[in-house]
Amino acid sequence: MKLTYDPRYNVAYLSFQEKIAQVETIRVNESFAVDIGADGSVYGVELLNANEQLRGDNGGNFVVVNEVTGDTREISLGV
Repeated sequence: MKLTYDPRYNVAYLSFQEKIAQVETIRVNESFAVDIGADGSVYGVELLNANEQLRGDNGGNFVVVNEVTGDTREISLGV
């Protein structure tokens, strides 16, 4: 899984797997889209106006939590 952020366009993309086939992009709303393969696999999600969506309550940090171990990691996105 990989999160990319492009501050020039204010777009973030969370990729679950590499796009090896054609995908269909489904717009959920004006700021959120999902890429889905022909077999129904979700390849990734795109966030437009990402700085507003990712900032949340974490001061611009992306927080990853392992629910089993309780380990938490914060990654600064610089948004």
